[in-house]
Amino acid sequence: MLENRDILCLDDVKKLVDTFYTKVRNDALLAPIFNERIQDRWPQHLEKMYAFWQTLLLDEHTYFGSPFPPHAQLPVQHEHFTQWMQLFTETVEELFSGEKAAEAKWRAGKMAEMFEFKIERFRSSGIQSLR
Repeated sequence: MLENRDILCLDDVKKLVDTFYTKVRNDALLAPIFNERIQDRWPQHLEKMYAFWQTLLLDEHTYFGSPFPPHAQLPVQHEHFTQWMQLFTETVEELFSGEKAAEAKWRAGKMAEMFEFKIERFRSSGIQSLR
């Protein structure tokens, strides 16, 4: 069995993002939420995700923005974050191994925790929009 290599370049980031979001788009729990929100803007969303993960993992600053506001009003619960994290971890482990692969899983886990916490706080605050 061939050992997977680490996440080293933008092509690796694109492979990770494309594979992961293919799974999301076909997942019974996550697909309805993502497809309803993104609709026909998947190419733009994927480009944004390439830049986001390129910035985080490769230290190449191509993402500028605030990732939380677009997610603040999503109709998601704990089980959505659990499934998102399961698919992300599974994807990384299928494709890559090494320090950056471990970092990607760690960062995704921290992001899921933070977003879940912030969405719950946003809902309980009564604020209508972050925009």
